[in-house]
Amino acid sequence: MAKPDLFTPVALGPYELRNRAVMPPMTRSRSPGAVPNEMNVEYYLQRASAGLIIAESTAISPQGLGWINSPGIFTPAQIAGWRAVTHAVHAKGGTIFMQLWHAGRCSHYSVQPNNQPPVAPSPVQSNGRSNTPLGRVQHSPPRAFELAEMPGLVEQYRTAAQNALAAGFDGVEVHAANGYLLDQFLRDSINRRTDAYGGSPENRVRIVLEIMRAVAGVFGPERVGIRVSPNNSYHDMKDSDPERLYATLAAGLNDIGIVYLHVVEGATNDFPEPPFDFAALRKSFRGRYIANNKYDLARANAAIAQGHADLISFGRLYVANPDLVERLRAGGPFNPLNTEHLYAGEAPGYVDYPMLTAAG
Repeated sequence: MAKPDLFTPVALGPYELRNRAVMPPMTRSRSPGAVPNEMNVEYYLQRASAGLIIAESTAISPQGLGWINSPGIFTPAQIAGWRAVTHAVHAKGGTIFMQLWHAGRCSHYSVQPNNQPPVAPSPVQSNGRSNTPLGRVQHSPPRAFELAEMPGLVEQYRTAAQNALAAGFDGVEVHAANGYLLDQFLRDSINRRTDAYGGSPENRVRIVLEIMRAVAGVFGPERVGIRVSPNNSYHDMKDSDPERLYATLAAGLNDIGIVYLHVVEGATNDFPEPPFDFAALRKSFRGRYIANNKYDLARANAAIAQGHADLISFGRLYVANPDLVERLRAGGPFNPLNTEHLYAGEAPGYVDYPMLTAAG
């Protein structure tokens, strides 16, 4: 029997995906007022040939917002806007999950309810910057979650999952990567708590597992995934023992039975990249494994054939090439990335990339 490759169908929970190419969640800042619109519909519709689309980071609550023009899933208007997106993708035979996101300390008071400080596991300020009503400014000093607030945070995720279900999504991915709230709880460079949610790896994964159980209670574990970035130092993230931390997390996720683990393998851009054994993490998790970061077709096919990954997600390639699956199958050509307009807020650099048929 021939070994599978990127173009081989694969089961993901109850879904039979037509290929193993995944469009990962990518911030695009094209949802003014945090409400998805017709341009967002067109963007995802253009990319519906992916085996799986994971929609961009979507705030679970007003508290979860990190900057302006990113979408949410906490109002009727947002649910309706996302419903138009899922309807369009489904009409093309696509499968689409939502990424549930809370920015945590990576936010600014001007985008928070009543200009309150952002929240975090511990009051450690981020050196990052966000686009806000006041311009592009450094993240505000955060306050730490009170212990009594933790059940309410879990409920924010549960409600967001219910809203995603109402919007027609096929499943959800919980964002626990790239320096945002749940990554902040996981890694001890930021989580300096001394209660049940800090200290040991078992304590630091606690809130993540509570949220995963809550979300799985809405969609079923077979339609829930999670994204992690064990050695991505984006937003000044690091951990003293990442191998033990993510082995502990994987064991807890196995107990819940979620369908996939989406892993950013290494650092994004030019950030420091501490060593990490991704093969061991893959072996420790019993569900589907989605590999991400700097994959091309040759690396993707090798990872799938060797059993390292079940699916591969492509980031910037999917920004510039809506019909990426078709271009990969044809061996190119590939559109260049319009870096000037990645977050510009208008159609250029978003929905104006030519399709292969138009380019030819």
